[in-house]
Amino acid sequence: MTDDARTTRHEIAVGRQRIRVHVRHGFGVPLVLCNGIGAGLEVLDPFVAALDPAATIVRFDVPGAGASPPSFAPYGFGYLARLLGQVLDRLGIGTVDVLGLSWGGALAQQFAFQNPRRCRRLVLVATATGALMVPGHPRVLAKMLTGRRFTDPGRAAAIAGRIYGGTAADHSHDIAALFGAQAQTGSAIGYLHQLLAGAVWTSLPLLPVIRQPTLIVAGTDDPIVPIANAHILHRLLPHATLHRHAGGHIELITDADGLAPVIEAFLREPGRRP
Repeated sequence: MTDDARTTRHEIAVGRQRIRVHVRHGFGVPLVLCNGIGAGLEVLDPFVAALDPAATIVRFDVPGAGASPPSFAPYGFGYLARLLGQVLDRLGIGTVDVLGLSWGGALAQQFAFQNPRRCRRLVLVATATGALMVPGHPRVLAKMLTGRRFTDPGRAAAIAGRIYGGTAADHSHDIAALFGAQAQTGSAIGYLHQLLAGAVWTSLPLLPVIRQPTLIVAGTDDPIVPIANAHILHRLLPHATLHRHAGGHIELITDADGLAPVIEAFLREPGRRP
């Protein structure tokens, strides 16, 4: 796992929920990373390693993913956004930038909406507007209905290229190893809760009032979230910039060295929030 002496590990209790959090301490506005469905925080190791080592990075496992135990009942993104805010309060962290990958992009959008002053900038990677979106191919989505790829390295290697597109086929064994490096692989009930959260949520009515500068990162070879969804986000978010690339759904992992500089340049842009 990407780690050094400046990384602290926490298990933070908020109400009846415990959340695993890793903070890499550095300088500047902390960047909070919201992961894809079923993934523990280790899955973003390649991206974190590609970022400026002096940057402050906050990673966490949502309930039922990684080493955070599942919630007692299904939840929505509104609840998760409040939970994330409470976790940041416990850490003594105020203003943040937020990056959301895939399913985590929904949480990032909801957090930005609920925390207009706390969330400075927003980065949405390979994500969409939730239940009301342009869907991926049914055969691909069917493979996403369980989290088996996180627990079975052979399965992950076999399907990575087909479900993720882009450079995933060339890195299928690396992806399987990365999934296998998670401290824990979550639970079936936790994965179901994440699926249910996405099934009943849409950001379409929220987007016009999300005022933060937003970078949308999308691949033209994404079988899960077609590029049309990025254009919808770009059209409806008032202060959005679209960065297209030729890769797939998890290019943030398989081409971290290529995308990290794009994201860092956006986060470092001068100017005040509109």
